[in-house]
This record gives sequence, C-alpha cells and structure tokens, in this order.
Amino acid sequence: MLLKDAVQLIRSKNAGPFWVTVDVFCGNPAVFETVQKSLGTKAVAAALQVPLKHMKRFDIASLHVIKFSFPRTPPQGARQDRDMHGAQYAHVLMGLEISA
Repeated sequence: MLLKDAVQLIRSKNAGPFWVTVDVFCGNPAVFETVQKSLGTKAVAAALQVPLKHMKRFDIASLHVIKFSFPRTPPQGARQDRDMHGAQYAHVLMGLEISA
C-alpha cells in the first residue's frame, strides 16, 4: 500500500531557513500505529536523499502525527534553492510503500 493511500495528509514546509519538516497526519490511532511500525526512518532518509545521521523523527501519538525534520541544502533563499517553501518533499513520501 502507498503511504498516501493510508494516511489523511502528508505535507512539508520550512522549519526556518535551514530546516524542512515533513508531517505525516495519520488521522486515527490505528493508522498511526500501522504507519509508525512500517515507515522506517532509513527509508524516508533514502527517499529524500538525506543522510540518515541528519534525519530527526518525532512520533506524536496524541496527535497521530509522525514528523521528519532535516537540514535544508541549500538554505532557503540561496541562489540554488528551487523550493523556497519546502513543499516538494511531501510528494516524494507519498509514493513510499508501507505494509498494511
């Protein structure tokens, strides 16, 4: 099953000029538990082409949300920045396979 088909919403955004955060909104406790177990930090880091040692993961059970944060390369507003808002990263995670 694709991650986008299991969860309510996946979004990414800036977390300041030097970090991006990707939020996976699961919607309810059952989906949160499934995604929490089947969506590995290593797989997310690989999909986003971020070194695993730079990836931070936050599982927030009370909100049924899993957040991934990582450094922006390049920083927001740099000449090489092609996504000022950090919105493109959500689309990369939508296609990840998870076990149901």
